[in-house]
Amino acid sequence: MGNYLVHVPLLLAAVLFAFPFYWLVVMATSSTSEIFTSPPRLVPGTKFGENFAEVLSGSPFLFAFSNSVFVTVVGSLLQVFFAALGGFVFAKYRFPGRDKLFGLLVVTMALPTGVAIVPNFQIYANLGWLNTYWPLLVPGAASAFGIFWMRQAATASIPDELLEAARVDGAGFWRVFRHVGLPGLSSTIAAFTVFQVMWNWNEYLWPLLVLSDTDLYTLPLALQLLKGAYGSVDYSVVMAGTLVATLPLVVLFLIFRRTVMSHASAGAIKG
Repeated sequence: MGNYLVHVPLLLAAVLFAFPFYWLVVMATSSTSEIFTSPPRLVPGTKFGENFAEVLSGSPFLFAFSNSVFVTVVGSLLQVFFAALGGFVFAKYRFPGRDKLFGLLVVTMALPTGVAIVPNFQIYANLGWLNTYWPLLVPGAASAFGIFWMRQAATASIPDELLEAARVDGAGFWRVFRHVGLPGLSSTIAAFTVFQVMWNWNEYLWPLLVLSDTDLYTLPLALQLLKGAYGSVDYSVVMAGTLVATLPLVVLFLIFRRTVMSHASAGAIKG
């Protein structure tokens, strides 16, 4: 009886969270008229091929897909590297003004994201970076939240004795960071990477502001081009494009779920 009390709510929660994705599949494989039937159709249809053909003809989808892969991979690598580096330094090295600088970093986390949009736009306009990928990669390369998270993890999971032993063996900063810092932060790096990949893949507002050339569009921007005359929307076509745009994140999670969960569990045990 006790198992039922635990498993039934978990099963209901799983169905609740999985249903939006299932409904996306239903809409992507149906026609627009079938989507709006009453009662609603809950079984996937057979129109996905036609709908996705409309996606390819109505938007630069393949270019946008490759653009999203580039921005996501490069952006995530930069964010994870600088977050791990900054967090490790703040946690394990003493230098003048360290605490004040870290306090300033924490304060910036309290500022709404929208506050920096106009100043950043003006800066990149003056630099001549609009309609390039630089504004998508440079601002997020040093994430205040990422550095804070890595700093907290490094403080909790990397003993000072390991650093001292490495220095006694003659290891320099980069060797210590590579052989002590990165392994000690592996669980946090795994979790942070997942968050950043999702964020970079789905980002819409900032690319919309800085990119005007459709050849540079990422997937969220390309999907907005799927409009008919007078702004009408063929929802089945839009949902087909959305489904394909979502699949890489789903596949990525399915492939690396064991690694992410094992790292998260290891981090929880160490903490």
